[in-house]
Amino acid sequence: LGGSLYSYLADIDQQAQERLDTVTEQMAQSQGITEALKAADQMAWVGWMNNIRFAATEIVNTEIIYA
Repeated sequence: LGGSLYSYLADIDQQAQERLDTVTEQMAQSQGITEALKAADQMAWVGWMNNIRFAATEIVNTEIIYA
């Protein structure tokens, strides 16, 4: 393989991480999950962010990893 597999996988990983960050941020904004909520009710914020992160991971896996 000449060492190209590692660089390919690193590139895919970087693309997936950037897309995950973008999708997570967009979903949090669209659902009104803010730093104010985090300050007011940390457990609710964590719950919302866990749900958003899970959904964003599924989106990224479908778009990048499994494509």
